[in-house]
Amino acid sequence: MTRSEPGTVSPRPSLLVIGDSLSYYGPKGGLPADDPRIWPNLTAAALGWDVELIARIGWTTRDAWWAMTQDPRVWAAIPRAGAVVLAVGGMDTLPSPLPTALRETMRYLRPAPLRRTVRSAYGWVQPRLSPLGWPVALPPRVSVDYLETIRDAIAYMRPDLPVIGTLPSVHDSEQYRSVHRGRRPAARAISQWADEKSVPLVDLGEAVRENIFSDDANPDGIHWGWDGHRNVAEAMIDAVRMTRPDAQPTADGIR
Repeated sequence: MTRSEPGTVSPRPSLLVIGDSLSYYGPKGGLPADDPRIWPNLTAAALGWDVELIARIGWTTRDAWWAMTQDPRVWAAIPRAGAVVLAVGGMDTLPSPLPTALRETMRYLRPAPLRRTVRSAYGWVQPRLSPLGWPVALPPRVSVDYLETIRDAIAYMRPDLPVIGTLPSVHDSEQYRSVHRGRRPAARAISQWADEKSVPLVDLGEAVRENIFSDDANPDGIHWGWDGHRNVAEAMIDAVRMTRPDAQPTADGIR
């Protein structure tokens, strides 16, 4: 990923990615936002663009909306963005038999021994209840509502700015007992929304399925190996070109 010098504005467009940990985790864990091997940087490098990556582990479509309204990096990135990728929604589909609010607020518990006890209990219960497959972190209709709110806000600020959506990834995580019943209804709802609003979609599940079930993926069964990142980048380049015919991959392509 290339960055402009401090105090200057790059003449090149940027790829604004609002995502979750799938945007910056590799086969051995989380990576800095400028690591050239993760898919946002592979995509931008092939297009000759810059990158602005706004992401955090566990983010849902609701968190993406909060980033839109609260993170000044998003406000600064939108004026010069060439395209926006909403790389969220996968977390929404995972089994969440315990309240999502509990998972999010455990970090605030005091004293520390209480926090550790609650976290340990959550870690014990979560995989044992995951085979139920329900409820999920966010119902499909709620996910789509957030996606549309984000798209509509971007269209209000910059009607010319393309927005690209994603279909949820797949997983083989023991933490969720490899259960993912929420993916199919979410994918249907997101696809219907995308058709109605003419939003191109990248199917993350299709791009990484082979990789996630291989020995090259992260042992957690959720995050991808390098082949997964390359496959997503290739699909993302095609999606960008659908909305920006002037965006042509460089001669080097994805390396």
